[in-house]
Amino acid sequence: MRIIFFGTPQFAVPSLKALRDAGHDVRAVVTRPDRVKGRGHVMSAPPVKEFALSRGLSVMQPASVRTPSFYDDLAALSPEVIAVVAYGKIIPPDILRLPPMGCVNVHGSLLPRYRGAAPIQWAVINGDEKTGITTMLMDAGLDTGDILLQEETAIRDEDTAESLGLRLSGIGAALLVKTLEGLRDHTISPVPQEGEPSFCPPLKKDDGRIDWGRPSRRIFNLVRGAYPWPGAYASIKGERLTVLRSAVIDETSPADAGRISRISGGGIHVGTGQGTLSLLEVRPEGKKAMPAAAFSNGRRLKEGMYFDV
Repeated sequence: MRIIFFGTPQFAVPSLKALRDAGHDVRAVVTRPDRVKGRGHVMSAPPVKEFALSRGLSVMQPASVRTPSFYDDLAALSPEVIAVVAYGKIIPPDILRLPPMGCVNVHGSLLPRYRGAAPIQWAVINGDEKTGITTMLMDAGLDTGDILLQEETAIRDEDTAESLGLRLSGIGAALLVKTLEGLRDHTISPVPQEGEPSFCPPLKKDDGRIDWGRPSRRIFNLVRGAYPWPGAYASIKGERLTVLRSAVIDETSPADAGRISRISGGGIHVGTGQGTLSLLEVRPEGKKAMPAAAFSNGRRLKEGMYFDV
Protein backbone atom coordinates (compact mmCIF):
# COMPACT_ATOMS: atom_id res chain seq x y z
CA MET A 1 0.00 0.00 0.00
CA ARG A 2 1.10 3.58 -0.64
CA ILE A 3 1.46 5.15 2.80
CA ILE A 4 2.45 8.50 4.27
CA PHE A 5 3.55 8.11 7.89
CA PHE A 6 3.10 10.83 10.53
CA GLY A 7 4.98 10.31 13.80
CA THR A 8 7.55 11.91 16.09
CA PRO A 9 8.74 10.15 19.30
CA GLN A 10 10.36 6.79 19.91
CA PHE A 11 6.90 5.30 20.50
CA ALA A 12 6.21 5.69 16.76
CA VAL A 13 9.43 4.11 15.47
CA PRO A 14 8.33 0.44 15.77
CA SER A 15 5.21 1.22 13.73
CA LEU A 16 7.23 2.79 10.94
CA LYS A 17 9.66 -0.14 10.98
CA ALA A 18 6.77 -2.63 10.89
CA LEU A 19 5.28 -0.96 7.82
CA ARG A 20 8.61 -1.15 6.03
CA ASP A 21 9.18 -4.77 7.08
CA ALA A 22 5.70 -5.69 5.82
CA GLY A 23 6.63 -4.40 2.37
CA HIS A 24 4.46 -1.30 2.27
CA ASP A 25 5.45 1.64 0.08
CA VAL A 26 6.19 4.38 2.62
CA ARG A 27 6.30 7.37 0.32
CA ALA A 28 7.16 9.97 2.96
CA VAL A 29 7.59 10.39 6.69
CA VAL A 30 6.18 13.53 8.28
CA THR A 31 7.59 14.48 11.69
CA ARG A 32 7.97 17.50 13.93
CA PRO A 33 10.82 19.97 13.34
CA ASP A 34 14.16 19.46 15.09
CA ARG A 35 14.35 21.24 18.43
CA VAL A 36 16.83 22.36 21.05
CA LYS A 37 17.28 19.88 23.90
CA GLY A 38 19.30 19.54 27.05
CA ARG A 39 21.57 21.87 28.95
CA GLY A 40 23.87 22.17 25.97
CA HIS A 41 21.02 23.53 23.83
CA VAL A 42 21.89 21.11 21.04
CA MET A 43 19.56 20.77 18.06
CA SER A 44 18.11 17.27 18.13
CA ALA A 45 16.13 15.38 15.52
CA PRO A 46 13.00 13.42 16.46
CA PRO A 47 13.57 9.65 16.77
CA VAL A 48 11.26 9.01 13.81
CA LYS A 49 13.38 11.27 11.59
CA GLU A 50 16.58 9.52 12.62
CA PHE A 51 15.09 6.12 11.85
CA ALA A 52 13.57 7.25 8.55
CA LEU A 53 16.84 8.72 7.30
CA SER A 54 18.70 5.55 8.28
CA ARG A 55 16.33 3.64 5.99
CA GLY A 56 16.57 6.10 3.12
CA LEU A 57 13.04 7.39 3.51
CA SER A 58 11.96 10.89 2.48
CA VAL A 59 11.36 13.12 5.51
CA MET A 60 9.12 16.19 5.73
CA GLN A 61 9.20 18.53 8.76
CA PRO A 62 6.64 21.26 8.16
CA ALA A 63 6.35 24.09 10.64
CA SER A 64 2.61 23.91 9.97
CA VAL A 65 0.45 21.14 8.52
CA ARG A 66 -2.24 23.64 7.53
CA THR A 67 -0.63 25.33 4.53
CA PRO A 68 -1.84 24.75 0.96
CA SER A 69 1.70 23.98 -0.16
CA PHE A 70 2.05 21.15 2.37
CA TYR A 71 -1.29 19.69 1.31
CA ASP A 72 -0.17 19.81 -2.31
CA ASP A 73 3.08 18.03 -1.43
CA LEU A 74 1.10 15.21 0.22
CA ALA A 75 -1.42 14.97 -2.60
CA ALA A 76 1.38 14.61 -5.14
CA LEU A 77 2.42 11.38 -3.38
CA SER A 78 -1.02 9.77 -3.99
CA PRO A 79 -1.26 7.98 -0.64
CA GLU A 80 -3.85 5.23 -0.26
CA VAL A 81 -3.74 5.68 3.52
CA ILE A 82 -2.06 7.93 6.06
CA ALA A 83 -0.80 6.29 9.25
CA VAL A 84 -0.51 8.54 12.32
CA VAL A 85 1.36 7.47 15.46
CA ALA A 86 2.02 10.09 18.15
CA TYR A 87 2.67 12.87 15.67
CA GLY A 88 1.94 15.61 18.20
CA LYS A 89 -0.23 17.98 16.16
CA ILE A 90 -3.87 18.00 15.09
CA ILE A 91 -4.30 16.80 11.51
CA PRO A 92 -6.59 19.22 9.59
CA PRO A 93 -9.76 17.99 7.84
CA ASP A 94 -8.45 18.45 4.31
CA ILE A 95 -5.58 16.02 5.00
CA LEU A 96 -7.93 13.59 6.77
CA ARG A 97 -9.99 13.46 3.56
CA LEU A 98 -6.99 13.10 1.24
CA PRO A 99 -6.30 9.32 1.21
CA PRO A 100 -9.16 7.13 -0.11
CA MET A 101 -8.77 4.66 2.77
CA GLY A 102 -8.58 7.41 5.37
CA CYS A 103 -6.14 8.26 8.15
CA VAL A 104 -5.44 5.44 10.61
CA ASN A 105 -4.26 6.39 14.09
CA VAL A 106 -2.47 4.21 16.66
CA HIS A 107 -3.56 5.36 20.14
CA GLY A 108 -2.10 4.15 23.45
CA SER A 109 -5.32 3.32 25.29
CA LEU A 110 -8.54 1.36 25.01
CA LEU A 111 -10.73 4.10 23.61
CA PRO A 112 -12.92 5.84 24.56
CA ARG A 113 -10.87 5.74 27.79
CA TYR A 114 -8.01 8.25 27.89
CA ARG A 115 -8.59 10.36 24.85
CA GLY A 116 -5.78 12.89 24.70
CA ALA A 117 -2.05 13.37 24.82
CA ALA A 118 -0.76 11.19 27.69
CA PRO A 119 -2.84 8.00 27.93
CA ILE A 120 0.00 5.72 28.98
CA GLN A 121 1.20 7.93 31.84
CA TRP A 122 -2.27 8.54 33.25
CA ALA A 123 -3.23 4.85 33.09
CA VAL A 124 -0.27 4.09 35.38
CA ILE A 125 -0.80 7.12 37.63
CA ASN A 126 -4.47 6.20 38.09
CA GLY A 127 -3.61 2.63 39.04
CA ASP A 128 -5.40 0.93 36.15
CA GLU A 129 -4.98 -2.83 35.92
CA LYS A 130 -5.05 -2.92 32.13
CA THR A 131 -4.68 -0.73 29.08
CA GLY A 132 -3.98 -1.35 25.43
CA ILE A 133 -3.78 -0.08 21.89
CA THR A 134 -6.60 1.15 19.67
CA THR A 135 -6.37 1.67 15.93
CA MET A 136 -9.05 4.01 14.64
CA LEU A 137 -10.15 5.95 11.59
CA MET A 138 -9.41 9.57 12.40
CA ASP A 139 -12.04 12.27 12.26
CA ALA A 140 -12.03 15.95 13.20
CA GLY A 141 -12.53 15.23 16.92
CA LEU A 142 -9.93 14.48 19.60
CA ASP A 143 -9.53 10.69 19.42
CA THR A 144 -13.23 10.28 18.62
CA GLY A 145 -12.93 8.27 15.41
CA ASP A 146 -14.42 4.83 14.77
CA ILE A 147 -12.49 1.90 16.21
CA LEU A 148 -10.81 -0.57 13.86
CA LEU A 149 -8.95 -2.94 16.21
CA GLN A 150 -8.01 -3.10 19.89
CA GLU A 151 -5.57 -5.18 21.92
CA GLU A 152 -5.25 -5.28 25.71
CA THR A 153 -2.24 -5.66 27.96
CA ALA A 154 -1.99 -5.88 31.75
CA ILE A 155 -0.32 -3.08 33.71
CA ARG A 156 2.15 -4.72 36.09
CA ASP A 157 3.36 -3.34 39.41
CA GLU A 158 6.88 -3.12 38.01
CA ASP A 159 5.74 -1.11 34.99
CA THR A 160 6.64 2.53 34.56
CA ALA A 161 5.25 4.80 31.87
CA GLU A 162 8.51 4.14 30.03
CA SER A 163 8.40 0.34 30.16
CA LEU A 164 4.67 0.22 29.45
CA GLY A 165 5.13 2.61 26.54
CA LEU A 166 7.83 0.37 25.10
CA ARG A 167 5.55 -2.66 25.29
CA LEU A 168 2.61 -0.79 23.83
CA SER A 169 4.71 0.55 20.97
CA GLY A 170 5.42 -3.03 19.90
CA ILE A 171 1.76 -4.00 20.23
CA GLY A 172 0.77 -0.93 18.26
CA ALA A 173 3.21 -1.69 15.45
CA ALA A 174 1.82 -5.19 14.93
CA LEU A 175 -1.76 -3.97 15.24
CA LEU A 176 -1.20 -1.22 12.67
CA VAL A 177 0.01 -3.73 10.07
CA LYS A 178 -2.92 -6.02 10.87
CA THR A 179 -5.31 -3.08 10.60
CA LEU A 180 -4.06 -1.97 7.20
CA GLU A 181 -4.26 -5.51 5.89
CA GLY A 182 -7.84 -5.75 7.14
CA LEU A 183 -8.81 -2.48 5.48
CA ARG A 184 -7.19 -3.55 2.23
CA ASP A 185 -8.94 -6.93 2.30
CA HIS A 186 -12.27 -5.51 3.55
CA THR A 187 -12.21 -7.79 6.61
CA ILE A 188 -12.41 -4.95 9.15
CA SER A 189 -15.41 -2.70 9.64
CA PRO A 190 -15.09 0.54 11.65
CA VAL A 191 -17.17 0.52 14.84
CA PRO A 192 -18.29 3.69 16.69
CA GLN A 193 -16.80 4.17 20.14
CA GLU A 194 -19.07 3.08 22.98
CA GLY A 195 -19.04 3.93 26.66
CA GLU A 196 -18.23 6.96 28.75
CA PRO A 197 -15.12 8.72 27.42
CA SER A 198 -12.36 10.02 29.66
CA PHE A 199 -9.69 12.56 28.82
CA CYS A 200 -6.01 12.87 29.71
CA PRO A 201 -4.21 16.18 29.37
CA PRO A 202 -0.46 16.43 28.76
CA LEU A 203 1.58 16.05 31.92
CA LYS A 204 3.01 19.22 33.46
CA LYS A 205 5.99 19.43 35.79
CA ASP A 206 3.70 20.16 38.72
CA ASP A 207 1.82 16.90 38.11
CA GLY A 208 4.83 15.10 39.53
CA ARG A 209 4.67 16.77 42.95
CA ILE A 210 4.21 14.21 45.73
CA ASP A 211 1.44 14.87 48.24
CA TRP A 212 2.34 12.76 51.26
CA GLY A 213 -1.26 13.04 52.43
CA ARG A 214 -2.33 10.65 49.68
CA PRO A 215 -2.35 6.87 50.17
CA SER A 216 0.93 5.04 49.67
CA ARG A 217 -0.45 3.13 46.68
CA ARG A 218 -1.36 6.35 44.86
CA ILE A 219 2.10 7.82 45.44
CA PHE A 220 3.66 4.56 44.24
CA ASN A 221 1.59 4.79 41.06
CA LEU A 222 2.61 8.43 40.58
CA VAL A 223 6.29 7.51 40.83
CA ARG A 224 5.84 4.88 38.11
CA GLY A 225 3.57 6.93 35.86
CA ALA A 226 5.71 10.07 36.02
CA TYR A 227 8.87 8.19 35.07
CA PRO A 228 10.89 9.33 33.22
CA TRP A 229 9.10 12.68 32.86
CA PRO A 230 8.20 14.87 34.68
CA GLY A 231 9.36 12.72 37.58
CA ALA A 232 7.69 12.38 40.98
CA TYR A 233 9.35 14.81 43.36
CA ALA A 234 9.35 16.07 46.92
CA SER A 235 11.61 18.29 49.02
CA ILE A 236 13.46 17.69 52.25
CA LYS A 237 15.63 20.24 54.10
CA GLY A 238 14.96 22.58 51.19
CA GLU A 239 16.40 20.22 48.58
CA ARG A 240 14.27 18.94 45.72
CA LEU A 241 14.40 15.19 45.31
CA THR A 242 13.03 13.15 42.40
CA VAL A 243 11.87 9.68 43.39
CA LEU A 244 12.74 7.15 40.67
CA ARG A 245 11.73 3.90 42.36
CA SER A 246 9.61 3.11 45.39
CA ALA A 247 7.76 0.26 47.05
CA VAL A 248 4.56 0.07 49.06
CA ILE A 249 5.35 -1.15 52.58
CA ASP A 250 1.87 -0.78 54.01
CA GLU A 251 -1.46 0.36 52.56
CA THR A 252 -3.76 0.40 55.59
CA SER A 253 -2.03 1.35 58.83
CA PRO A 254 -2.28 4.94 60.08
CA ALA A 255 0.91 6.92 59.57
CA ASP A 256 2.26 10.44 60.00
CA ALA A 257 2.25 11.82 56.47
CA GLY A 258 5.69 12.91 55.26
CA ARG A 259 7.53 11.60 58.35
CA ILE A 260 10.55 9.35 57.94
CA SER A 261 9.78 6.30 60.05
CA ARG A 262 12.78 4.16 59.18
CA ILE A 263 16.09 4.41 57.35
CA SER A 264 17.89 1.24 56.31
CA GLY A 265 20.14 -0.09 53.57
CA GLY A 266 17.00 -0.90 51.63
CA GLY A 267 15.59 2.60 51.55
CA ILE A 268 13.80 5.44 53.33
CA HIS A 269 10.38 4.61 54.77
CA VAL A 270 7.99 7.56 54.68
CA GLY A 271 4.53 7.78 56.18
CA THR A 272 1.63 8.72 53.90
CA GLY A 273 -2.03 9.53 54.30
CA GLN A 274 -2.67 5.79 54.30
CA GLY A 275 0.23 3.42 54.86
CA THR A 276 3.98 3.67 54.33
CA LEU A 277 6.09 4.05 51.18
CA SER A 278 9.74 3.08 50.86
CA LEU A 279 11.91 5.28 48.64
CA LEU A 280 14.41 3.02 46.86
CA GLU A 281 16.13 5.16 44.24
CA VAL A 282 16.26 8.95 44.04
CA ARG A 283 17.90 11.76 42.11
CA PRO A 284 18.82 15.00 43.91
CA GLU A 285 18.41 18.10 41.78
CA GLY A 286 21.38 18.49 39.45
CA LYS A 287 22.83 15.13 40.50
CA LYS A 288 22.86 11.56 39.23
CA ALA A 289 20.49 8.83 40.37
CA MET A 290 21.51 7.03 43.56
CA PRO A 291 20.11 4.56 46.11
CA ALA A 292 17.88 6.33 48.61
CA ALA A 293 20.04 5.00 51.45
CA ALA A 294 23.11 6.69 49.95
CA PHE A 295 21.22 9.97 49.72
CA SER A 296 20.15 9.61 53.34
CA ASN A 297 23.71 9.00 54.49
CA GLY A 298 25.04 11.96 52.52
CA ARG A 299 22.42 14.34 53.92
CA ARG A 300 22.47 12.88 57.45
CA LEU A 301 18.77 12.25 57.49
CA LYS A 302 17.32 10.83 60.67
CA GLU A 303 14.20 8.93 61.58
CA GLY A 304 11.52 11.36 62.71
CA MET A 305 12.42 14.02 60.15
CA TYR A 306 9.69 15.31 57.85
CA PHE A 307 9.68 16.02 54.15
CA ASP A 308 8.90 19.67 53.37
CA VAL A 309 5.26 20.62 52.93
